[in-house]
Amino acid sequence: MRTHRRSTLSAIAVVVAVVATLLGGGWGPVGGATAHADTTTVCSVYCDTRDPSLARQETFPVPTVNLNGRLLELHVDDADGMAWASVDDGDVGDSVWLDRSWDGGGTWDGMLGEASIPQTWTGTRTLMYNLYDPVNHRRGLLRACADAGAVTCTDWAHVLVCNTFCDQQSTSSASGDSQPVAPTTLSGRTISLHMDPVTGLAWGVIANGAPGDEVWLDRSWNEGASWPDGSSLGRLAIPTGATGTSTTMFNTTDQKGLLYGGAVRACGVAITGENGSCTAWARPAEVRTSAAADALMYSYDPNNAWWPSSWWNSASTLTSLIDYLRTTGSTAYDWVVARTFAVNDVAFPAGARGTDPIQGNFISDAIDDSQWWALAWIDAYDLTGDSTYLNEAVTIANYATQYWDTSTCGGGVWWSTAETYKNAITNALYIRLTAALHNRIPGDTLWLGRAQTAWNWFTGSGMINSSGLVNDGLTSSCTNNGQTVWTYNQGMVIGAAMELWRATGNSSVLSTAETLADAALNSPLVVSGILTESCDAQNATCDDDQKQFKGIFIRYLAELAKATGNSTYESFIATQANTMWSADRDSFNQIGERWSGANPGADPNISDWRTQASALDALDAAQSIGQSG
Repeated sequence: MRTHRRSTLSAIAVVVAVVATLLGGGWGPVGGATAHADTTTVCSVYCDTRDPSLARQETFPVPTVNLNGRLLELHVDDADGMAWASVDDGDVGDSVWLDRSWDGGGTWDGMLGEASIPQTWTGTRTLMYNLYDPVNHRRGLLRACADAGAVTCTDWAHVLVCNTFCDQQSTSSASGDSQPVAPTTLSGRTISLHMDPVTGLAWGVIANGAPGDEVWLDRSWNEGASWPDGSSLGRLAIPTGATGTSTTMFNTTDQKGLLYGGAVRACGVAITGENGSCTAWARPAEVRTSAAADALMYSYDPNNAWWPSSWWNSASTLTSLIDYLRTTGSTAYDWVVARTFAVNDVAFPAGARGTDPIQGNFISDAIDDSQWWALAWIDAYDLTGDSTYLNEAVTIANYATQYWDTSTCGGGVWWSTAETYKNAITNALYIRLTAALHNRIPGDTLWLGRAQTAWNWFTGSGMINSSGLVNDGLTSSCTNNGQTVWTYNQGMVIGAAMELWRATGNSSVLSTAETLADAALNSPLVVSGILTESCDAQNATCDDDQKQFKGIFIRYLAELAKATGNSTYESFIATQANTMWSADRDSFNQIGERWSGANPGADPNISDWRTQASALDALDAAQSIGQSG
C-alpha cells in the first residue's frame, strides 16, 4: 500500500492573518513608508517590498536594540526568506529601515523601505525584503536600523548558514571523510578539501607544514565565479609544535535561502612565502542521486517556478525531481512541486513560457507539451496523495482527447492544434496518460477504453518499423515517415506499454515493451555499451529538446526492468549511471550531454539543466533497481 506524503500545496496558498501583537504597539501604516531606491529588486519566492502582514513566520534572530528609549527590532520570516524592521515606543519623525549586504557585511545597500513614524503613532515598520537571491546565486545579510536622535543598527541576521547543523561545527562530529577533488601542494605542504558524506559539511586541512602556515575555506554560490560572503571561512594557523591543522566545518547549501549547488575549495598559505594555493571548487558527491539533484536545483527559478526557459523540458524535469523524492524518501524539494503548480497554473502570453501562449491548466497549442505536464502532476499525486494534481491531469487529458481524430489515419492525437502532424511522442504520452488515470481513478472504464483504443491504433499505425524501432511520426499519406529514431520516442512507448500493462495485465502489451527495449539495446542507439543519441556524435550537438531524451528512455526502461527482473536491462541501466558518474561529471556534479564523456574541442560536451535532468533520470533509475553505485 502506498503511503502518501502530506502535500504542501495548501501551505503555498495560505495568507497569514496580521499578528495582533504587531498592531498593539501603535505602529503607523505600512503604506506610509517612503521607499528608497535599491540597486536591484530581488525576487526569490516573493519579491522585495512584500507586506509583513503576509509573513508566514516571525522570528527575532538578533537582540532588540534600545535607542534613546525606542525599541528597534529585526523580524525574520524564515519560511519565505524575508525580513522587516520595526521601531516602537518612538516619536513622530523617528525613522526605520533595512540594510542589506551581499558580501558578509563589508558593504551594503542602505535605507531599504525607510519609514517614518506618522502623526498620532508611536511606531512603524518597513516592508519585507529578501535575505537571499537564489536566481542570481547570492546570499545576503539584513539588519534593522533607526534614526531617533542618533543612528544605530541591530546585528546582521543569519551570518552563519544553518541547515541540520550550523557553520563552524567541529570536525570531530563528522560522520565520515571524503575528498571530492585532488589536494593541492605548496612548498611541500598539502592542502586538501574534505566533506562529510552524510551532512555535506566541508572543511580544509593543511599538512606537512610549519607553525604559522594557514588554511581556510572559500564558499561560492555561483560555481566559483565569486565568493564575496564566503572568503577565508574558518581561517586558522598551524600552532606552535604542530605540522598541520584544519578548519571547522561549513555548509555547502543554504536550504533556508533556497541556495542549492554551493561550492567550496580549500586554500592555504605558507609562512615562508607570499603566494597561496587552492584546490579546485567542489560540491558533495558521495550520494549520487542527491548530488545530481542538488546540481539540478541550482538552475531552478523559485520566483517564476520553473527551469528557464523551456516549458515541456521543465515538466519532464519536475518528473525527474519527483522520481528522486519518491525513490529516496527525501523531502528536500517537496516545496518545488507545490510552488511550480501554484505559480504556473494560470494563463501566460506567448513568449512568457515558450513560443505558444499558455491557456491555463498547463495547456498550450502543443498537445505533447500539455501531456508532459499531465504526467508530472500524476507523479506529484503519487508523491503526495493530493487530488488537486490528479484533477489537473484529468483536465489536460480531456483537452488532449479533443484532438483524437479518426478522420485522418484512422485515429491518433494530433501533435498540435494546427492538426498537421501525427507523431509518436504525442500518442505515446496519450496512452501513458489515459492508462495512468484509469489506474488511479476507482471504478474507471472511460480512460481505460481510450488507452486501449490508442494502443491498438498506435501499434498498427506503422510508426514502429521492421527493426522494432520507433520513427518520429506519419506522413500525410499515413505511412511511417522514416525520420530519426529518438531515444525518448522509444522510451515513451515502453512507458505507455508499462502503464497499460498495469491496467490490464495483458501479457502481449508487456511483450511489446520488451521487444522495443531489446530493439533499442541492439541498435545504433547504443555505442560501446552507452546510450547515444544521433546528435551525440562528436561532430554534432543536441538541441535543447534532444539533450533530455536519453533520460526519458532510461526512466521507463527501469519500469520494465523492475516488472520483468530482466538482468540485461538492469545491467544496462547500471552501466549508464556508472559511466556518466565516472566519465561525464565535473567537480560541480554537472553531467553532460554525452554520457561517454567524449569532449572533442570542436564540439564540446555541453552540460546544462536539461542534461542534468536526463542524468538524474538515469541515476534515479539505477537506484530504483538497487544499483545506486
